[in-house]
Amino acid sequence: SAAAFAPAPVARVESSLSYAKELDSMAGVSNEVGGKVWDPCGLSDYVPADWARRAELSNGRSAMLATVGWFFPKIFGTFDSTDVTTTDPIDAILQADPQWWAQFIVICGVFESWKYNQEMSGKSFLGGAAPAVDYLKLWPEDAAKQEELKLKELKNARLAMIGIAGLVSNHLLPGSCPVPPGF
Repeated sequence: SAAAFAPAPVARVESSLSYAKELDSMAGVSNEVGGKVWDPCGLSDYVPADWARRAELSNGRSAMLATVGWFFPKIFGTFDSTDVTTTDPIDAILQADPQWWAQFIVICGVFESWKYNQEMSGKSFLGGAAPAVDYLKLWPEDAAKQEELKLKELKNARLAMIGIAGLVSNHLLPGSCPVPPGF
């Protein structure tokens, strides 16, 4: 019979990753994001929520520094140097000597190694434990104030990521973002 050649029915197994419980306890719930944790792409279904938050904070801090670096030479000028002579941030990246880039990569590796060692000893750069670096003693003792500070940093990180993306977009496509002339 023809049934002998038909494929055998296979039981369908459905699985989905869900980090909803982790999301509920994370900082980031505020009015700006509709009273829930901001996850517009649904990444929490594919990656651990804690890892995504750490990446968000790390990239946000980099964006904050990039934003300062974007404006600094236009306001204060460049350092006395023969290799980088422009205030245009994109052109400055291309003018920098390869030796500078090698040094930059090495120092980033040293910092990342130190951060990793500090995290292995129970300290933190991205929340969840006592900060590894707090020279100004800004980390509050009160748990509610700690959560408030975490939320402020997260909001500033998100704003900086959007801001630097707008600055780069406006640089590459002039007029694409409402950025003052010269920036």
